[in-house]
This record gives sequence, structure tokens and C-alpha cells, in this order.
Amino acid sequence: MTSGTSPSQGSPQVLTTTGFDEVDTPQMRRFQRRVTLLSAGGTFLDGFDLTVIAVALPLIKDEWHITALQQSIIVSAALVGSLIGALWLGHLTDRHGRKAMYVIDLLGFVVFGALTAFAPSVLWLIIFRFLLGLGIGADYPISATLVSEFSSNKRRGMHSTSLAAFWFVGSVFAYIVGLIVAPMGDLAWRAMLLVGAAVALVVFFMRIKLPESPRWLIAHGREQDAREVMHRVTGLQVAEHIKLVVPEAVPARKLFTPRFLKRTIFTCGFWFCYSTAYYAISMYTPTILAPFTKGDRTANIVGSGVVAIIGLIGSIIGMNTVDRWGRRPLIITSFAGLTISLAIIGVNTSPSLGFLIVLFSSAVLFANAGGGILNFVYPVELFPTNIRATASGLATSVSRFGSILGVLVFPNVVKAWGQNSAIWIFAAVGAVGTIICIALAPETKNRTLEELNPEPGEPAHV
Repeated sequence: MTSGTSPSQGSPQVLTTTGFDEVDTPQMRRFQRRVTLLSAGGTFLDGFDLTVIAVALPLIKDEWHITALQQSIIVSAALVGSLIGALWLGHLTDRHGRKAMYVIDLLGFVVFGALTAFAPSVLWLIIFRFLLGLGIGADYPISATLVSEFSSNKRRGMHSTSLAAFWFVGSVFAYIVGLIVAPMGDLAWRAMLLVGAAVALVVFFMRIKLPESPRWLIAHGREQDAREVMHRVTGLQVAEHIKLVVPEAVPARKLFTPRFLKRTIFTCGFWFCYSTAYYAISMYTPTILAPFTKGDRTANIVGSGVVAIIGLIGSIIGMNTVDRWGRRPLIITSFAGLTISLAIIGVNTSPSLGFLIVLFSSAVLFANAGGGILNFVYPVELFPTNIRATASGLATSVSRFGSILGVLVFPNVVKAWGQNSAIWIFAAVGAVGTIICIALAPETKNRTLEELNPEPGEPAHV
């Protein structure tokens, strides 16, 4: 379907499509910024909640005298929960709507985030972190899908990657909170976890007023509701005489048919490789740097925070180049840079604190400039409306296998064979990611979601 356009004003006066590619009114731009900001609030919390446990872990270890195995389980509990949440709740998002799950998953952030702060034992902390992870995993496909369906093709990359950028803002904020509450002593780690619940409560109330995606409404036969939402967010008239087409229903198993298999392998593959390497670095940066800071906890947090800030800068660089340079060159450069940075660390058997901070910063800068932001873009661009959140949820879940693998393997490899051997393993993972992207990464910039996902039998513009 196409949009009618007024020659005098150069913008659509009567909408005849569920997309917003030709809509550039001030009202629409304000709405798109609002959707993006509130979705970014969720990814901010994802980054905060997954990172803050790394900041809190030394304090938890001192208070409860936990074993290395217990540390690994505490760190990985939310990741395991997010694996399940992404796959399960991502599918429910396609069935029951973006809006419903978009609000419900924030309740999980509030309730279980607060409960982790008051956990009476290691076991309860693990349980509450797992339940919190369900919401964390769900928010990836929900937020990314909603933002992509309200964006135009010219700004979709910027809007989607800004979600990823806010993940790293949340990660940096975790270190800032750690420094602020450090004087609280034994209560500091509980205060860190409680901050996440407080922020989630604010985002929850702000999300309630957002409307459902018109594309989802059309896909479920609610044509009049879709017209009302389109009029509400654009301020323009919506054509009544054109039949809005309901997209073909696509069951989840179709992700593994010839039509989608290449895209499924690519999105799951690159995200798995990124998460395996990134989480191994980010979750253990304070642990890796600890021997070099001679017991100075503040220096450790500052050094680890510097790495997180450089990672944030990488995501901002990617966010501002993705729609100009393109997805494919960005993601290939990202994995190549990550791999080279880790390899340089691996060949140095006697690194200094400054060397590690610089090279870890380089690794996360490259990683986040491509893989770390395009995981919010590719999964929602490469699949049609009726399976978009399911596909994104599957890719998120596979990435969580990588996250868990990185978190569990790294400390055990370090213990058995040393830090350099562990670094070489993750450099190899980065190399595999580079190969996957060279072989399979498509270019999708400046394409509408309908062009990228045509009806069966029609060619896809990738």
C-alpha cells in the first residue's frame, strides 16, 4: 500500500498504509521519540540490572563468603531467566500484542528487582535474579519490535540502535551507583539492586499510555483500531476506502524453512558470538582488574567503569553511522576489531593495568559499535510482522546461551589454564562472528519492512 502525498506540502495528507515511511509531521516525530525513549528505558534497565551484579558481587562475596561456583550461578541466574523470557514472552508478544507485554514485563523489573535487594540468602538471591531475568529477556524483542514498527525506514536504524546505546548507559550507571552507595558498607549492594526497581517503577507508569502497534492490529484483523492509532499518532486522516491487508499468518516453525533459515542462522549466530565474548569481558572486568589495583576497590570500579564508558561511546558511534554507512560494513568491522583487540591481549603474558584497560576498552568499543547495537536492528528487520517478536525472541535466547557460556567458561578456564588461554578462546569466538557476518550479513538500510519481508513468491530487497 502507498501513501497519498500533497504536492504543496510534501507530506501525506491521507494515510493509506500501516507504515510511517512517508510521514514526517512534527507530531509523528515527537511520538517516535517518545516510543524510542520509553523503550530505551527498558534496555537501560537491562544494562543496569545485568551489570550491577558484577559491581555488587565483591560485596556479596565478603558478606556471605560464597564459593566460586555460587558466584557463577549468581551472575548467570538473570541470564538464564532472560533466555527463557525472550523465547517465551517474545512469542506471546506476537500472539497477545506488543502493548500488553510491553507493560507487563516492566512489572517484573519492579517486583523482582526489589526482592533481590532484600534477599535473605544466596538461594533467594539466585531465585529472584532468575525471575528478574524473565523480564529482562522479554524486553529485548518487545521494545525492539515496537520501535521498528513505529519508525520510518530512514530513521529505523537510528531509533533501534538507540535502544542498544541505552543498554550501555545503564551499564555505566551501574558503576556510578556503585561509587555513590559505597559508603553504605554492608548495605551498599542491596541499595544498588533497589535502584533498578525504583527506575523501573517510573518507566512502568510512563509506558501505560502508549498505543498498540498498527501493524500488529492489522495482522489480527483489528482494522478500525489500527486506523484510530494511526490518526492519533500522526494527526492525519486515514483512508477508509482502501482495504487494509491482513498479513499471512506465519507459525514459529517457519523460521527454519528455506524462506527464513539463512536469516535465522545469521541473526542467532552473530548475536551468540557477540554475547559470548562481550559478557565474558564485561561481567569479569572488575575481577580481572582486581589483582592490578592492589585491593583498592574504588580504583577497581573506576577502571571497570572506564571500559564500560568506552563501550557506550562505541554504541553511540554505531548509532550515528548505521543509517549512513550501512548495517553490513558496520557489523563486519565490529567483529574484526573485537577479534584483533582480544588477540593482542592474548599474546601479552605480562600485561599492566593500563594495557588491560586500553585493550578491553578497544574490544568493547568495536563490539558495541556493531554487534552490540545491530542485535536490536537485524532481528526485527529481517522477519515479517506476525513472527517478528518471535524471531527476535529466538535470537535473544540463543544470545543468552552465549552469555551464559561466557560467564561460566571464563572463570573456569582462567583457573585451569590461565587468563591468556581464556582470552584466546573468546578471540576465536570473535573470529567466528566475523566469518558469519562476511558470509551472511545483508544490507537493509533505507528499505521498508514490507520491502524486506514481501509476500511469498515476491523477491526480498536485500
